[in-house]
Amino acid sequence: METFLQLVAHDLYSKTGNDLSRTAIVFPNKRASLFFNEYLAAESDRPLWSPAYVSISELFRQLSPLKLGDPIRLVCELYKVFREETHSGETLDDFYFWGELLISDFDDVDKNLVDADKLFTNLQDLKNIMDDYDFLDKEQEEAIRQFFQNFSIEKRTELKNKFISLWDKLGDIYRHYRKNLTGLGIAYEGMMYRNVMEQLATDKLHYERYIFVGFNVLNKVETEFFLRLQNAGKALFYWDYDVFYTRLPREQKPPYTHEAGEFILRNLELFPNQLPETAFDVLRKPKQVRFISAPTENAQARYLPEWIKEMKEKNKNSTGKDGKWKEKENAVVLCNEALLLPVLHSIPSEVKNVNITMGFPLAQTPVYSFINSLVELQTTGYRNDTGRYTYEAVLAILKHPYTCQLSSSAEGLEKQLTKDNRFYPLPSELRQDAFLEQVFTPQNGTHALCRYLTDLLREVAVIYRQEKDAEDIFNQLYRESLFKSYTLINRLVNLIETGELSSLRTDTLKRLLNRLLTSANIPFHGEAAIGMQVMGVLETRNLDFRNLIMLSLNEGQLPKAGGESSFIPYNLRKAFGMTTIEHKNAVYAYYFYRLIQRAENITLLYNTASDGLNRGEMSRFMLQFLVESPHDISYEYLEAGQSPQQTRDIIIDKTPEILERMHRIYNIHRHPRALFSPSALNAYLDCRLKFYYRYVAGLKAPEEVSAEIDSALFGTIFHYSAELVYKDLTAHNKEIRKEDLEALLKNDVKLQAYVDNAFKEKFFHVSQTEQPEYNGTQLIHAKVIASYLRQLLKNDLQYAPFCMEAMEKEVDEVMEIETSAGKLSLKIGGTIDRMDSKGDTLRIVDYKTGGTPKIPENIEQLFTPANNRPNYIFQTFLYASILCRRQPLKVAPSLLYIHRAASESYSPIIEMGASRQPKVPVNNFAFHEEEFRERLQKLLQEIFSPDTPFDQTEDTKLCEYCDFRSLCKR
Repeated sequence: METFLQLVAHDLYSKTGNDLSRTAIVFPNKRASLFFNEYLAAESDRPLWSPAYVSISELFRQLSPLKLGDPIRLVCELYKVFREETHSGETLDDFYFWGELLISDFDDVDKNLVDADKLFTNLQDLKNIMDDYDFLDKEQEEAIRQFFQNFSIEKRTELKNKFISLWDKLGDIYRHYRKNLTGLGIAYEGMMYRNVMEQLATDKLHYERYIFVGFNVLNKVETEFFLRLQNAGKALFYWDYDVFYTRLPREQKPPYTHEAGEFILRNLELFPNQLPETAFDVLRKPKQVRFISAPTENAQARYLPEWIKEMKEKNKNSTGKDGKWKEKENAVVLCNEALLLPVLHSIPSEVKNVNITMGFPLAQTPVYSFINSLVELQTTGYRNDTGRYTYEAVLAILKHPYTCQLSSSAEGLEKQLTKDNRFYPLPSELRQDAFLEQVFTPQNGTHALCRYLTDLLREVAVIYRQEKDAEDIFNQLYRESLFKSYTLINRLVNLIETGELSSLRTDTLKRLLNRLLTSANIPFHGEAAIGMQVMGVLETRNLDFRNLIMLSLNEGQLPKAGGESSFIPYNLRKAFGMTTIEHKNAVYAYYFYRLIQRAENITLLYNTASDGLNRGEMSRFMLQFLVESPHDISYEYLEAGQSPQQTRDIIIDKTPEILERMHRIYNIHRHPRALFSPSALNAYLDCRLKFYYRYVAGLKAPEEVSAEIDSALFGTIFHYSAELVYKDLTAHNKEIRKEDLEALLKNDVKLQAYVDNAFKEKFFHVSQTEQPEYNGTQLIHAKVIASYLRQLLKNDLQYAPFCMEAMEKEVDEVMEIETSAGKLSLKIGGTIDRMDSKGDTLRIVDYKTGGTPKIPENIEQLFTPANNRPNYIFQTFLYASILCRRQPLKVAPSLLYIHRAASESYSPIIEMGASRQPKVPVNNFAFHEEEFRERLQKLLQEIFSPDTPFDQTEDTKLCEYCDFRSLCKR
């Protein structure tokens, strides 16, 4: 395969010989020059004078006395002009981002040599004197007519008035802005280009010959520049194209202009090609073309090793001088540059050299996430009114790898905040060492914020100063990203200090900083002309590859979806010869066809998933090529290897080691405080494996701080609120009287205070003197708990008078069981929410703030594993069995469902009975105690029996909210 640059090198050498010292070769971008230089050197067996290589933008910069302005400064200068011309009170914050839009429009005006006076004339005048615009062709005149058909000047709206009033000022703004920039010696790119053309003297150019290679669409400035040099006899032109999309479509019946050849045909007419047309009939030569659909973006990257293997097999004869596969003849082109990382991870080790033309996105480095976290901390993460940070913003900082490396206190502080549920910590409690003191110091204003960021980035630089890590590839990349970030922020500091951005609001600075960082890339260093090429579409200009794979060739990726925003309406852009969306589509069509015209093995992949902006459609260019192509195209699809996950049943046998561990944990002679709680026994009855994980292996779900209140925490806060109420009511006497309850029910403020105190203790973990800050959902929960508390008091009002015997009372009892290792003494028990007495009955009351009351048929049902097993009743009965032997009163186990206790006939006493049979209230548990104890004894013996392993429950509904679900894969 002979590439375009090889053809150019051979032709140029044959015409000019060895001495190219007074020749400049101009490419659309710099990359092509590196390949061209290699081809040119291969033409001669003797040393030769190398030409100068420049890109078109570099050439214009060399020819202009003006310097390219900093983008931020250019917007600030435009803002000054805008204020002077319009006398508007608009702030820089509101102006900034549409100011960038206006500069983009001015840039396009200048690059296309548009007469700005005529473009920005009064719209009414434009309509009236349209006949005088003799520079317009019929198509352009029609475009202006269409504009006025859609934009009625007579029918005004508020938005239209604003547009017209600004449009009338744009000419003055444009002229004034250019004058100011000229005085400062700076320019935007279009202004620089136009300035070069206005002052160009071809006889004073530095080089004798300018060779223009591989251009496609030319703006008016470039066209004029080329013409001036051509007329002066100083220019040669090499165009790359194929007759497939230039001459052949025009020979069809009816003839048409192919989208990819639209601009090349114009260029060939104006600037004849140095190469004959016979060199450009290659697209019809034999090729193997494959279209492959993939289910995801990453699946395309995962296909790369397979593609590389296939290409090596096909190109056995295409080897270098050392007999190795020519890696540089292969290109991976990414239409979606976000695929860079997956692609890099997918390249197999047998590919020794890779050249990456795209930079590594700064947004994918730790530096970016650190800066982002710091900015969030000091803006949305800090409340000026309370002087507190938010937990989420603090946590993002504490968990960041940089903080972990620079602060020895970060990990401990994070755990403490989690443990204490500190939603809104004070800066003072976060400053636990020098680095954290620097981080958690509130910043006011844009200057202070930028200085804060640069100071902290200097601290981070210490991490990369260790010599032992100097050779680590990621450390080099991250060090570079740190320097790049520091430079960008320092630039903002300078602009703030010089007054350009001094009036900027913090939220605008935040958006601006984010835009600067997300658009920044870290360039990869390497030999461009060596190794397999990984590149974006724009970098492929002028380059040819034998084996080509294009990824993410979706509609919306190539061509890119949507046009760029502009203040100049589409029809006016079209009428004045400015860039439109059709230009861009034609440019991308050329890139696509030019790239595939010399390739021999073409593999085009697209993503079929509809996700966000991606509609899962192949690019229009693929469809067009499918119709037009003279080659057979194979259509394939990628499919992930299906390996159904088989979940093995987990069975943990009670080995001697496990039994010994259980004896060690629960034998009260070894651990007097060891306890079998109702929760542990319920866990065993629900799922033996869950019991093993939690109560034998000692595994726990990690603690998390959440502003949300789950059902368990809701119940805890209610329980504590009720405890506080009854502590006050029984401060002098344990009798609860009707009149006390009635008085309290009338005092809403006092009831809410009990709830607030419970929140402080159980949720916010602050002192009773500190005032917690509720968010919306927390406030709703507080109100609901207060209403539940009121309902509890109303229910007790009907039962009063009674005596409050205890609240949150811990009870336990020692039981002895027979095990394979002999007798074992265990302690069973837990905490009773409340015990009250009336007459000869002692009620054991367990509060329930959710769920539905269940009625067991008998005691056996409590010990039989099942989805609807009444586990709450098991807990209350366990407490009842302990208290039956402790005191003389009849024990009545009760479950008080607060949310269902509104009816006057409601009774919390537990009932038992078979379905469709009369239900019997358990007013005296003594009748059931013996059977309950007997079954409890058997249950405990089973737990310690080596014959019953710890296995999974058969009822998968119980697994839905289990903490250990990820372990057992249910």
